[in-house]
Amino acid sequence: MKVSLNIGGMDCASCAMNIGRNLKRQAGIISADVNYANGKAYVEYDEAKIGLDKIKEVVKKTGYQVLDKMPMSHEGQMKHEAGEHEHVVKISNWLTVKLVLAIIFTAPLLARMIWQWQIGGSVMNISNTDWTQIILAASVVFIFGWQFHKSAGKQIIRGQFNMDSLISLGTLTAFFYSLWAVFAGRPMYFESAAAIAALILLGKYLEAKTSGRASDAMKKLMELGVKKAMIIDDQGKIIEKNIEEVKIGEIALVRPGEKIPLDGIIIEGQSDIDESMLTGEGLPVAKSVGENVFGGTINKDGQLKIKITQTGENTVLAKIIKTVEEAQSFKAPVQKLADTISGIFVPAVIGVAILTFIGWLIYSHDFSIAIINAVTVLIIACPCALGLATPIAVMVGTSVGAKKGILIKNGESFEKAKRIDTVVFDKTGTLTLGEPKLAEIIAAENFSQDEVLAIAARLAQGSNHPLSRAVADFANGEQQLYILNKEGASDFPLRAGGPLPALDKMPTDIPRVQNPAVKNFAEFPGRGIGGEIDGQKYFLGNRRILAENKINAAWAEKISQEKSEEGGSLLFLAQAEQVIGAFVLRDELKKTAEEAVWNLKKMKIESIIISGDREAAVHYTASLLSVDNFFAEILPAEKQQKVKELQDTGKRVVFAGDGINDAPSLVQADLGIAMGAGADIAKEAGNIIIMKNEPIKIVEAIRLARKTFGIIRQNLFWAFFYNVIAIPLAILGIANPIVAAFAMILSDITVIGNSLRIYRD
Repeated sequence: MKVSLNIGGMDCASCAMNIGRNLKRQAGIISADVNYANGKAYVEYDEAKIGLDKIKEVVKKTGYQVLDKMPMSHEGQMKHEAGEHEHVVKISNWLTVKLVLAIIFTAPLLARMIWQWQIGGSVMNISNTDWTQIILAASVVFIFGWQFHKSAGKQIIRGQFNMDSLISLGTLTAFFYSLWAVFAGRPMYFESAAAIAALILLGKYLEAKTSGRASDAMKKLMELGVKKAMIIDDQGKIIEKNIEEVKIGEIALVRPGEKIPLDGIIIEGQSDIDESMLTGEGLPVAKSVGENVFGGTINKDGQLKIKITQTGENTVLAKIIKTVEEAQSFKAPVQKLADTISGIFVPAVIGVAILTFIGWLIYSHDFSIAIINAVTVLIIACPCALGLATPIAVMVGTSVGAKKGILIKNGESFEKAKRIDTVVFDKTGTLTLGEPKLAEIIAAENFSQDEVLAIAARLAQGSNHPLSRAVADFANGEQQLYILNKEGASDFPLRAGGPLPALDKMPTDIPRVQNPAVKNFAEFPGRGIGGEIDGQKYFLGNRRILAENKINAAWAEKISQEKSEEGGSLLFLAQAEQVIGAFVLRDELKKTAEEAVWNLKKMKIESIIISGDREAAVHYTASLLSVDNFFAEILPAEKQQKVKELQDTGKRVVFAGDGINDAPSLVQADLGIAMGAGADIAKEAGNIIIMKNEPIKIVEAIRLARKTFGIIRQNLFWAFFYNVIAIPLAILGIANPIVAAFAMILSDITVIGNSLRIYRD
């Protein structure tokens, strides 16, 4: 049995780790993955050994809440998502307020390290200057930094430690020692206590600003669904129904331009269906009686009657939503290195501080010296630099990326890019423009290319079909021929030398046509267009339109066979009973596609194309780009499965795509890169968004992420190395709290300075 639970009260990645660890300890739990990013626990369990109530009880005993289950209806889930988004915004706004106030309250304390400002007067024999320092520091530590103490308390009660444990310990120790020092006439370190809390709040803020939530992706997916359906009842009347009320077997009427409400089979009519949300392919698919259609796709031009075959969670769109969510469940954020080490580091530091106190008390018989040296150990070990090591590098990395048109949504992306060895490209819209372009005009015997183009262009003027528009746009001078040849392609040496279109005989100056009237113009959904020009009947379309009008297709068949290995689409122009010309249309490669693949090879990263397009078209593109492998005619769920299969072989996979259908794969991959011109859901599901929409930016994103993660690791090393060197000095009494505070600030400067090296790209 599998169940998804909404978890409340998680403050950091280690919270998710602790919940998962405690769940896995229970008999009957098969697997437990807790995702801090979307606040959910995905648990698989044996019902014979453990029940759902017991699972919830374990979560509660760990210190967290199990929230109400998300509503399953479309409208209910949308309301839930909206409420959750509003809640996240409120939390983010409150964090911003706390950070700003913490900085304002901390600034005077830090300033006093340089300028000894004073406030006249005293209360209870304590100067107003000291009272002001107490109030400022207490506000930062106990009000604005309360979340750290709350989280640390939860962990300590259960014998566990995390970054918050270190933060809480350091701030409380510095504050209460300073409070004692006020009455004992000793040096005070209120600025250290406040600075620690303020700087860590800054880190939390940066993390919150760069983190995305899965609920946004779910919301975008839900918006693709249809809320209403036009159902034909037994008496032939058309009734509008809520989508949740539609039953299997009912007949839906879908007019041109409308979305298909649910999965079904066509029982009357034919049309071109825009399935780009599922396949990613820009060209509509011709569908007729007996063929399957899917909810959320768009009926382009014909009226259809569809018998509903799937509803609710069984539709293809619903399965995509479920796939995205399930894939995320296996990608819970990896416990940060700092949190992992903190589990050992915190109790060790506490033990060292206690031993330091005891040792100096025995040695000096002076309580003040003993407590000062013990406090110095705790202050000098406080993880200020440790807390900044990741967010500062992330901030700089994301800033550099933004300037390059690369939006990095969360800090995890840097870690994920480190060991990437495979990049899987969606073809259409990622490596190609996703729009058909006229590549070749072929004239039959006794006809010229000029004549063929002129006639076809006059027909195509009246159609909005992408293939017709490509012919018309070329004829009107709005585009050039999409020519690929060995001499003019690029300077990159890794061309595969696959089959290339022979365009040597293409005329250099084809006359452009005007827009004369075409009589009896008609569109034939899924087949093509037709009309009369100067009293002669013409057809422009695929081989189906030739067969329906009993036109001799022998020449068309020959051309189809010749061009079958080159991919692309073929349109035939027929006059009376003969085919007089053909048009080859292809999806144009983006300018930097080949450069991107070439650079990946230099980086020893394997490149793979995956697409829902026909095998010939994908093979042709793969040949031109010299990619290592390709998969063609792949459905959305299969795309995600292919990525998983690659991961199962030990590969670390980047998936780069732009379509709705790519969302599950973007989430499944170790690192998802979405093209900025693509669907919103793809951008929500991806870890990185490429705004300039060029493949070479994918390479730049990987390089930037790797460099930033390298800086993060260096920051963590120096933060811990500082402790390794400084703690012995504190134990020996060589350092005091003032030196410890200065050393702490110096370590911060080191971490920040190292992070700024990312700008030197």
